[in-house]
Amino acid sequence: MKTTIIIQNLKCNGCGNTITNNLKTIDTVENIEINVEESAVSFDYNSEVALEEVKLKLKKLGYPEDGEANNLGSKAKSYVSCAIGKMS
Repeated sequence: MKTTIIIQNLKCNGCGNTITNNLKTIDTVENIEINVEESAVSFDYNSEVALEEVKLKLKKLGYPEDGEANNLGSKAKSYVSCAIGKMS
């Protein structure tokens, strides 16, 4: 199945690199695409468990799904994730 999740705090390709590298660690997630302009993450997955795992990982990285709480902690995590993505 293919889906797109609109997320918060996605600002640049550094963020995109971090997201892509972290989602690649989930065995059942493939074909990850990041659209910075639309704040969107698209990917193929094979189960609802995988989808929930992606959402949780995004939230832990500081990129919660649009509509979820986006507190100062999430914003700070996204800045750190972005910096890491720019260096890799």
